[in-house]
Amino acid sequence: MECDHDKECGCNVTAETVDLARRRLLAGAAGAAVAGTAAAAVASGPASAATEEARAHYADPEKPGLPQVDMTIEPGRTALVVTDPQIDFLSKDGVTWGVVGESVTEQGTVDNIERLFKAAKAADMPVFISPHYYYPHDHQWQFEGTLEKTMHAIGMFDRLGPLSLENFEGSGADWMPQYKKYIEDGKTIVCSPHKVYSPAQNDLNLQLRKRGIDKVILAGMSANLCTQAHLYELLELGYEVAVVRDATAGAKVPEGDGYLAAIINFRMVANGVWWTDDAVERIARSA
Repeated sequence: MECDHDKECGCNVTAETVDLARRRLLAGAAGAAVAGTAAAAVASGPASAATEEARAHYADPEKPGLPQVDMTIEPGRTALVVTDPQIDFLSKDGVTWGVVGESVTEQGTVDNIERLFKAAKAADMPVFISPHYYYPHDHQWQFEGTLEKTMHAIGMFDRLGPLSLENFEGSGADWMPQYKKYIEDGKTIVCSPHKVYSPAQNDLNLQLRKRGIDKVILAGMSANLCTQAHLYELLELGYEVAVVRDATAGAKVPEGDGYLAAIINFRMVANGVWWTDDAVERIARSA
């Protein structure tokens, strides 16, 4: 049953609670923001490439202590998978911009994801989207983790129902506008939504297997949450996975830098950790 999110619906999500939660989230992020150049960059919106400061700050160790591995793209067996390429994560108008905006801007995430879309389409590489949607019944869960509770409270990725697109266009659950020509081209596979972080509860694995895919180039939002959870799940299912490190980003909050946490884990478990420049070149060569 669809929910109008009024005070009688029982899901405890009303326009007033959503607005209050958004204000709290943005206020908390402002207090945690880093002053100076990075903060000024966030105010100006997404950049087109990772800044030199970000590249230096998150640089790989000069002398790695772990074996260095890599993934080779094989046509017909390799796909691009993008998690949550949606307004609430990637737009200044999204409800999480106050906490992810600095990282998105530093990495040039918005444009880098588009470069991957463009490269994959030019190479006729299959593209899969693993989106994040919440329906009214999801707001009646009896227990939640910290960020689940936050996402539900701020109305993140909310839709009226699985069979309705009413009010979807331009909402926080919608695709970033510049991605629509790639996602809505009739070829991109849009999977059923994941509900927490990983694809354990959606049909991404089924869709990949039905296409004969066993290698994944992974990008999207957000680095230490859905993107990292997709990485782990896909590895457990026997896929090779290369993560595009500057086509993702993470929240910066008093609890820590989500992007840094993700990069450390990417280095430890992924089959490849690539920059967008490298990924685009590899995809083009594979065509």
